[in-house]
Formats: sequence, structure tokens, C-alpha cells
Amino acid sequence: MSDDQPPSRTSNGRNGWLGRLVRRFSPHPKDRAELIDLLREARRDHLFDDEEESMLEGVLDVSEMQVRDVMIPRSQMVVLDRDAEPAALLEAIIDSGHSRFPVIGDDRDEVVGILLAKDLLRFYAENSSGRFSIREVLRPPIFIPESKRLNVLLREFRVSHNHMAIVVDEYGGVSGLLTIEDVLEQIVGDIGDEHDPDEIAYFNKESDGVYTVTALARIEDFNEEFGTGLGDDEYDTIGGLVIGELGRLPRRGEVVSLDDIQFTVIKSDRRRVYTLRARLPGAPRVSSD
Repeated sequence: MSDDQPPSRTSNGRNGWLGRLVRRFSPHPKDRAELIDLLREARRDHLFDDEEESMLEGVLDVSEMQVRDVMIPRSQMVVLDRDAEPAALLEAIIDSGHSRFPVIGDDRDEVVGILLAKDLLRFYAENSSGRFSIREVLRPPIFIPESKRLNVLLREFRVSHNHMAIVVDEYGGVSGLLTIEDVLEQIVGDIGDEHDPDEIAYFNKESDGVYTVTALARIEDFNEEFGTGLGDDEYDTIGGLVIGELGRLPRRGEVVSLDDIQFTVIKSDRRRVYTLRARLPGAPRVSSD
């Protein structure tokens, strides 16, 4: 092909979607907000679909978010006692469906290691006649500060092959935990697996008057369960009601009060709300252990 002939439209991709995207970014965006606007404009021009745009925005979000924004709080951690009998450990593992567990000593601030469910299951599978020693199979825990950025943590997870980290506050106390799945969900959305239950427990009691509520719980069912009178004229679910009150998707930790019921967002991402904590009127104020 001579130099004065136009290049093929498929020879280097610059006349395809990639080329249009490159030209869309010329001149380069000056800040993150401008970049987001360009991504949304490119999506409207069908350079990629809604899901791909959401993932691209998720990558940008992860670079700005900190561990404290998405960690599983201390009160929601499923932990194992290092002195528990193997049968009790096995029951806890089966009930939770998780694959990794923090193992604690005298209290939740003393995390002595991480137990992989497969290590206990291997003990039973081999029909060992000896006594199971949890100390021999514990993996060393990884401790991270609440302020660590998610993109840095994700890189460390990838390099170290660790999938769980224990989050500590400025005083060294355990404030929560974070898994690689929690970080990835900020990019791709909620990751379900074959161990997720088919039947959802919409209401789980934490303490007197305080319940964990699945955002998909119907308002009608909530009212029937707790004798409340939340309106369901405009929205069907508790999550929808909270979003409607705010006028936007809430972030983790945000609090909304409706008819003297305090809803705190436990888990959410850019697409939806997953879990809330409902504090009913008259519920006593109790500190987490």
C-alpha cells in the first residue's frame, strides 16, 4: 500500500471503538470529574455498555476509597475461638459458608491467626485419630490500617496471595476485616457464589431492637415483622425506601431516620444497597464487643 493511500479501517483499530475512544479523550481530561463525564459520553455513543462503564468507574473509585469505606465491621465478623473443640469449629464453618476465619484468643482484639476451612475439613476427611491442633494450621494474620487505599491493598493481595486482612484502628484495636472479594465487588458489583443461600433471611437480630435487614426485604413484610407503619405507596423494598428518602444511592455508614426507625447502611456499592441495620424505637444503645 502506497504512503498516500488512506490506512485500512481495521489495520490498527484507530477507526474502531478504540480509535474513537482515544479521539474522545483528546485533549486529555483535566480531572477525575471530566474523565467520568467523558466515559459516560462514550457510553452514550455506544463505545461500551452500561456494565462496562460501571466497571471503569469502579476502577477509578477503588483508587480513591479507603479500607474503612468497605470493610466488614467488627460486630459483623464471624470469628472462631482458638480453644473451641473441632466439632464446634466445624459447625460454625458450615453455618457461615465462609472459607476463611479469623481465630481469636481472649477477645476480638486478639486475632491470633486465620483458619482455612479446608484445613479443618482435611482433618476430618483423613479420619485422623489424633487431636486436632488449630495452632498448627493457623495462617499468620495480615493487619492493615483503616486508612489504606483499596487499590494499594488489592495490589498487595495479588502479590502476597492473601485473601483476607484484619483492619485495625489508630489504637491497635480490631475494627473489622476485608477480603479480596470485598475489594473486587467495588469494581464488578456483588459477587454471589454457590454457597449463597437460595432462601434469604431478610431479618437477623443483632441485639434487642436492632436488626440486620436485607435491602430487598419488602416494606410490607418489615411492617408485619416489627409492627411498624412504613409507607409502601411509592416503593416496595426497604432499600428502595432509603434510596428514595436520600434521593440517591447511599454510601456505607450513612444513616436515614424514617418514622423513628434509624437505618444505617452496612453494605452498598454504586449500583445498589445490599444490607442495612435497623434500630427500632426504644432500642437500647449497646456497644459492640
